[in-house]
Amino acid sequence: MTTTYAALLRGINVGGSKKVPMADLRTLLTGLGYEDVRTYLQSGQAVFASGHGDEESLAAEITHAIRKHFGFGVDVIVRDHAYLKAIADACPFPAADLEPKQLHVTYFSAPVTPERFAEIDQSAYLPEEFRLGDRALYLYAPNGLGRSKLAEHLSKPRVNKGIVATTRNWNTVVKLVELTGT
Repeated sequence: MTTTYAALLRGINVGGSKKVPMADLRTLLTGLGYEDVRTYLQSGQAVFASGHGDEESLAAEITHAIRKHFGFGVDVIVRDHAYLKAIADACPFPAADLEPKQLHVTYFSAPVTPERFAEIDQSAYLPEEFRLGDRALYLYAPNGLGRSKLAEHLSKPRVNKGIVATTRNWNTVVKLVELTGT
């Protein structure tokens, strides 16, 4: 039995560094034995089906293959359709009423607890807000991610120490649910 997954690659094709052409990524994933490989945008989303492994072992396999093929490391998070759909469905913000650029999900490689974010005084960043989910953080940034002071604070290494974190806008969150559901 095969499961459909999304691989979220962190920090590729940004500012001229860590170039991973999507055609090459599709070829690489197909070479690993994955089926129905597709990519979405240039910013590091691939969808594939696999009958072996789990999210962690698949992420490790993809990370190793990228390092071997491209010569640099890339953090990878792999999540299945059920998880991606549950994250979209559990959004604590009114996604239907917001512009997609205002809402983001940060996916984490492991569970996070509120204690990790205890130092952040959310009231200091209003109207920006965040809420935690299952290995995810929902961020409402009304002026977009690029202007968000809260997003800047949330991305600091001390906040994300020991885990991989990668953020996607709401359009991508919804599209990954759609792509992994087919």
